[in-house]
Amino acid sequence: MRNPVISIIVPIYNMEKYLKRCLDSLLAQTMTQIEIIAVNDGSTDTSLKILSDYKKNDERINIINKENEGVSAARNDGISIAKGEFIGFVDPDDWVSRDMYENLYQRAKNGNTDIIMCSYFREFGTHSKEKQFNLPDLVTYEESEIKKTVLRKLVGPLNEEMANPELLDAWGTVWTKLYRADLLKENEIRFTNLSEIGTNEDLLFNIEAFYYAKNFEFINAPYYHYWRENNNSVTSGYKPHLLGQWFTLYSKIERFFINNDTNKDIQLALNNRICIGTLGLGLNTISKANGESHVKKMRKINNILVDQRIKQAFEHFDLSHFPLIWKVFYFCAKTRLAVSFYFLLLVIERLRKIVR
Repeated sequence: MRNPVISIIVPIYNMEKYLKRCLDSLLAQTMTQIEIIAVNDGSTDTSLKILSDYKKNDERINIINKENEGVSAARNDGISIAKGEFIGFVDPDDWVSRDMYENLYQRAKNGNTDIIMCSYFREFGTHSKEKQFNLPDLVTYEESEIKKTVLRKLVGPLNEEMANPELLDAWGTVWTKLYRADLLKENEIRFTNLSEIGTNEDLLFNIEAFYYAKNFEFINAPYYHYWRENNNSVTSGYKPHLLGQWFTLYSKIERFFINNDTNKDIQLALNNRICIGTLGLGLNTISKANGESHVKKMRKINNILVDQRIKQAFEHFDLSHFPLIWKVFYFCAKTRLAVSFYFLLLVIERLRKIVR
C-alpha cells in the first residue's frame, strides 16, 4: 500500500510461537489502510519464514531483516521508514482487538490529537484482567495539562496515586498508543538501548513524546491484549546489572527535565519512582533465573537498600497512602530491614503466581 494511514511497528526476536496470532489480529483490523513494519531482529527460529509467508498473501506487511540489536533499535528502524500519518507499536506476543486502530484513529482525527491511548487486558492464558484506570470513558488533555498532569504521572506517582503502585508504568507503555508521525520525526524521538537502562525504554520515549505533544486523549476502553504468559519475553529473566542501569535511567530523566521547563512535582515523583522501584529490583534479585544462593541474594538486597541514592529518595517517601501490606513492605525498605524485605519479596513472588 502506497499511502497507509497507520504504520504499526512490530519488533520480532524468536517469536514463532506467538507471531501468527499477532499478525492475524493486525491483518483483521477494520482499519485497512495500515502498513505492518515487521522488524525481524536476528531471529534464529522460524519467525522470518512466518513473516515471508504472510507477506506473500498481504502486501501491507513490510519486512526489515537485520542482525540482532535489541527491541529499541528494531523499533527505531521501523520509525525511520514509517509512511503512515500515525505510528503504533505492537509486541509480537500480544494481539489487538479488531477495531482498535480504527477507533483510535477516528478519535485522533476528530480531536486533532498528537497522542491517543486506550486501556488494555492482561492475558494469562486461562483468564483475562482489564487494567483499571478509574477514569471517565474519554479524557482530553491540552498542552499545559499534559505537562502538569500526564508527564508527571509518567515520571512517578504522588499522594493518593501511591495507593496503587501496580499502576506505576501503566501510562508509560507505547503499545496502547497512536502517535502522530510528525511528532516523533520532527522532534527526533527515539528509543534508548536497553543495554544502557535495563528496562523502561517506553518510559523515556513517552516522556519526550508527551513533552512535545500539544494534545493527548485517553479512551478508557481495553483494545490491546498484553500476554503475560511468555517466559521468553525481553522483560523476563534475571538482569544482573539492573541497579546501575536504573540509575542511568533516573539520570536521563533528571537531565531531560533540567534542560526543559517543567513543574516542581517532578523531582518528588521521581523519588517516589525510585522508592517503589525497590520492588522491581528486589524481584529481579530473587528471580529463579538468578542461580545464586539465598545468602548472596540477601546480601544484594541489603546493598540495594543501603545505596546512597535510594536512601536519599526514601527520606521524602510518604507511606501514609499505601494499603497495609504495601505500607509494611516499603517500611522495611525505608528502614533498611533487609532480611524482612527479602522474605516479603518471596511472599509477593509466590502471590504473583497464585493471584493473577
